[in-house]
Amino acid sequence: MAKKLTADQKVALEKWREHCRDVQSMTGVSLAVARESPAERDRRIKRLLSNYNEFCEYYFAHFMTLRDKSTGEVVKVIHNAPFHTKAAMKIRNTPNLKAVFKWPRGHAKSTHIGVFIPLWLIFQPKRLIDFMVTVGKSEDSAVRLLGDLQAELEYNQKLIADFGEQKNLGSWLEGEFKTKGGAKFLAVGRGQSPRGLRDREARPDFIVIDDLDDDETCRNEKRVKDLTDWVKEALFGALDVGRGRFIMVGNLISKTSVLANICASKGVHVSEIKAVDAEGNPVWADKWTREEAEAYREFVGYRAWEKEMMHNPIKDGTIFRHEWIRFKKILPLHKYDMLVCYTDPSFKSTTSNDYKASRLWGKVGTELHLIDCYVRQDTVSGMVRWLYNLYESLPDDVVVSFFMEANFMQDIILDEFDAEGRLRGYQLPLMPDTRKKPEKIQRIEAVSPLWERGKVFYNEELKESPDMQVGIDQTLSLERGSRAHDDAPDADEGAIWILQRCSRQEVFKPVVIERRSPKNMW
Repeated sequence: MAKKLTADQKVALEKWREHCRDVQSMTGVSLAVARESPAERDRRIKRLLSNYNEFCEYYFAHFMTLRDKSTGEVVKVIHNAPFHTKAAMKIRNTPNLKAVFKWPRGHAKSTHIGVFIPLWLIFQPKRLIDFMVTVGKSEDSAVRLLGDLQAELEYNQKLIADFGEQKNLGSWLEGEFKTKGGAKFLAVGRGQSPRGLRDREARPDFIVIDDLDDDETCRNEKRVKDLTDWVKEALFGALDVGRGRFIMVGNLISKTSVLANICASKGVHVSEIKAVDAEGNPVWADKWTREEAEAYREFVGYRAWEKEMMHNPIKDGTIFRHEWIRFKKILPLHKYDMLVCYTDPSFKSTTSNDYKASRLWGKVGTELHLIDCYVRQDTVSGMVRWLYNLYESLPDDVVVSFFMEANFMQDIILDEFDAEGRLRGYQLPLMPDTRKKPEKIQRIEAVSPLWERGKVFYNEELKESPDMQVGIDQTLSLERGSRAHDDAPDADEGAIWILQRCSRQEVFKPVVIERRSPKNMW
């Protein structure tokens, strides 16, 4: 007797059936293929099974196209990225594999590792998967992963035409099914007992753990440890003494996570892919453009981008606190005692996608105000244009001192300033900061009490601007040993040091007092 479905399961089943209808309608066999001779058909199948990219493009074209929502017409074909192909070859060629594929969001890790590659291996001349287990953060999520596999096996007309009907026993909704060829598929939820992961004498030989971590779990180190133990003991133990392919996919949302622990384990192959390269270009250029990547980063913010797309999870640091970030309306510029714009261009040939920061600070009495700011992954020329534009926006009665660390004032940067100056008819009055600087974190820690004591304020008109938000995120995430970008707080320290030094010189200006004769002291 069939198990009665819950309301949620009924909804899920209807969505799956709709998906299956789409798969069936979009995978029709072309007339040319239908007219192939048996020899031509065998040659084509052999070629597809030997070439992962061609296999995906032929059997899964419905995954690899963007369609116009109103007409349904294909507007773009998305090809595999090199890292997809490299992963497929690694998995196929390594029968006993322990691996983590650490890829960003939206980079098809579940699709390739959980659907395309397993099907490619199942239909090889000598089948390379007999018993596949998918593991999700819940049993429901694991079951949904099985649904995508079963939909392709039972409704993909191209697969059926070349490899025969696959429908046999079971349903993804029940957490397991089998194909006519004898391959078994099973879903397991996080922490669920994997005892009984055996099909007669057969043990699992392909285990995929998909997006096991979440923010709540990662905040509890004991839960992370217990879950890591479960992965290594119960799940890995389900293989036949380690024989088979044991794979984890996800992105690094926390440094204290199961994924981080498995990556650090001995003998594990780690594939780490970041969304953009050192020049800011998408690594999956077929999927999205540089402009789309930049727009995405601006919308989600610095922290979310680093966490979800660059495997650099940033937690609150140990130097600054959220409650120390204060906003207020800034004064007219002529009312400030002194104005300093300090630039940290982070120009290093070995730097991977560093930010450039320019920060305009003003001092009035004992308060320090961040008036304007620029914190971007940009070219040197883009930074220089911003500085010239800032200079030209200043009222005639306002003087701003422009500084940059002397070490950065190299020929290539000065050439950019000179070139922009020739276009505008004048040269920006840029001065070098020639002081011998202490260690960076030490310097920034030295000025952090100004934030704590309520002496530092940010321009409230720029509160929602990307430059302001990135700068604040960099400030809050700052701590010793962190890989987070620190260009904004470094520039802040430079400006504040100059403002405070000049103020000290004015406040503590020596006063000459006539020395009194000892005999007149009484």
